[in-house]
Amino acid sequence: MLARIHKWRCMFALAALLVANSMMAQDQKDTTSIRTLIIFFDGLRPDYITEETMPNLYAFSKKGCYGMQHHSVFPTVTRVNASSYATGSYPATHGLLGNTIYFPQVDRTKGLNTGEASELNKVSVATNGQLLTAVSLGEILAKAGQRMMVFSSGSTGSTLLQNHTLSNGITINPDLILPESFKEQLFKEIGPIPAKGKSKTPQTVWVTDAVIKYALRSDGPLVSSVWFTDPDHTAHADGIGSATAMLSIKETDEQFGRIIASLESKGLTKYFNIIVSADHGFVTHIGKNSVTEFLIKEGIKKDKESEDVVVSEGAIYVKGHDEAIIKNIVSKLQSQEWIGCIFTKAIKPGDNKGWVDGTVSFDAIHWNHKERAADILVDYNWNDKKNSAGYAGTSFSRGVAGHGSFSPYEVHIALLAAGPSFKKSLESELPTSNVDIVPTILHIHHLPVPSTMDGRVMYELLAEKNKQPKLVQKKETISTSASYNGGTYELNVHQTILGKYRYIDFTKVTRK
Repeated sequence: MLARIHKWRCMFALAALLVANSMMAQDQKDTTSIRTLIIFFDGLRPDYITEETMPNLYAFSKKGCYGMQHHSVFPTVTRVNASSYATGSYPATHGLLGNTIYFPQVDRTKGLNTGEASELNKVSVATNGQLLTAVSLGEILAKAGQRMMVFSSGSTGSTLLQNHTLSNGITINPDLILPESFKEQLFKEIGPIPAKGKSKTPQTVWVTDAVIKYALRSDGPLVSSVWFTDPDHTAHADGIGSATAMLSIKETDEQFGRIIASLESKGLTKYFNIIVSADHGFVTHIGKNSVTEFLIKEGIKKDKESEDVVVSEGAIYVKGHDEAIIKNIVSKLQSQEWIGCIFTKAIKPGDNKGWVDGTVSFDAIHWNHKERAADILVDYNWNDKKNSAGYAGTSFSRGVAGHGSFSPYEVHIALLAAGPSFKKSLESELPTSNVDIVPTILHIHHLPVPSTMDGRVMYELLAEKNKQPKLVQKKETISTSASYNGGTYELNVHQTILGKYRYIDFTKVTRK
């Protein structure tokens, strides 16, 4: 009798083991079949996401996770954030410090436009392949035997930076198709590139056609990224809330809707994670001044082409790092109402205060790249005023509308995520950043997150049981001030601390 019982116990144990192994195998199969789609809307303000303006994105925002405290990386410009998301790191780590960058080994008199892939290739040649000084998602995927596809209707520069080494991947942009050997197949299957015009919608539609053809499939790339150039492109030219800008938002939302509808019609929704973000927000511009012109007028810089002081966007490089000239520039700028926050190198590594009175350090804002950081980083001032269309946020930068500054309207962006790996109908108040996207994707796909990455895994959004310690956030302010001829300059940097991670919310300058 005992022998018979023992026999049945062994049979039940064996059956249970087989079932468990089968379930584990099924889980593994499901995990490896998951794909991730990253979608960036260039210049997307969170207040664009309404049922009337963007019905498809609005509906998507209600299904999965909404990161309510998501951050752009400063400087709040496109190519900085393309590099930051692609590497999971800040400019201090990846070395792409602005939309315009100064590399004296390429040009000693001015900065290079990172919107052009050809200019970025010059940097790559000059630095022996070190365009970015951090490992990227594309490289990690290639090492794991996986591939990444990049689809973009934006600039060739922002496209290239998302997988700059083209590691085992394909890049599709109307002006940049890599590898070139893929062109013939692409044109045959998708059709010719639309002619250029003021509207970018035809290019966006063409790129979306390519996404649907090559990315939305069960045997497609493990990770694909999609970059929509609007609403940024049109808002730069015509302003926030203009009829053309609002139309461009609607048309881009329609392409997002096509992607969602295609996944549903193919029965692939349960296999695709979709992460939506933006590179920056947007503000109205009212400025009339230029840092370069101001320094020339003050007799500090000889002329626009001189090498004594080179201004590359807000980054100022002083020949020989002359401390007296650096202090003089800072003092002059602190007196100007159109100038916002000013940063310099830390007094000592890790300090929040800059070595020049009234400045905050590069270290505090994740900009302290050891080889490429300038002597001074300066920002334009901002305020809360609304434009004629009712959109708040105004900057003293030149032009019609844009971004790049440290206002909450440019830093604060939306993060949306839905799919098999994410929780449903969740609004999270924990701070996140574009540098957190790739570490989270690597974790989802069971790939190691390099220790060099600055971002974190956003466990709070994931539909998995984990024993990660609960992170408590707190608000902190870095404050500094300095006197100038006629008044006092006060700078406050507002940040949220989450464990060892620091998120810069915005900066505010006042003068007395």
